[in-house]
Amino acid sequence: MTKNYSIPLKEIRREQVVVNSRFIATLGPALSIDEARAFIARIRSEFADASHNVPAYIIGGGNKVTEYFSDDGEPSGTAGRPALAVLRGSGLGDVVVVVTRYFGGTLLGTGGLVKAYTESTQMVANAVGRGRRVPVHVGLVAIPYNLLERVRLVVARQQGEILGEDFAADVTLTLQFPVENFDAFQNDLRELSAGKIQAEVIETKETIVQAF
Repeated sequence: MTKNYSIPLKEIRREQVVVNSRFIATLGPALSIDEARAFIARIRSEFADASHNVPAYIIGGGNKVTEYFSDDGEPSGTAGRPALAVLRGSGLGDVVVVVTRYFGGTLLGTGGLVKAYTESTQMVANAVGRGRRVPVHVGLVAIPYNLLERVRLVVARQQGEILGEDFAADVTLTLQFPVENFDAFQNDLRELSAGKIQAEVIETKETIVQAF
């Protein structure tokens, strides 16, 4: 199914200091509410000595979303809500962020907190690589050594990825392709091998691939 929103390609982190308070924003993909909750729990454990760990997430996108935020002890409306507002405006879905704060001894005031949490979330939302959620086939194919370089080129041309290479009598490749590209790859394999080689699908799943 085509998704009309972007998803973070991977987890990233950015940091800033605002009037002696240290703000650490960590953002990543979350394909379910359970994944988002696990992400939040992991960051809270990593920064267990912080003054606050403020989470927000959006699972899904477009017209079907689940949203969540918490101020985690900051004054109401000054932390989690601004972080969620940034996510809403970012074009991202299936996304989770935790903004960690180490209090620096100086109160920032309501406006200062909103600004700090907004900017911290913007830093990661703007910097993260963007992908799309697509169904993929994971497959295996055994090829003779003399075809290896040509098969690598075909894999790249069809937007595939080589997950592993096992060198024995033949080379066995573990491959991943968007489902929509797999048939074209199989056709290329048949052309290269005069019809003798075909990849075997061992798993079909959803994953995040770079948006082109």
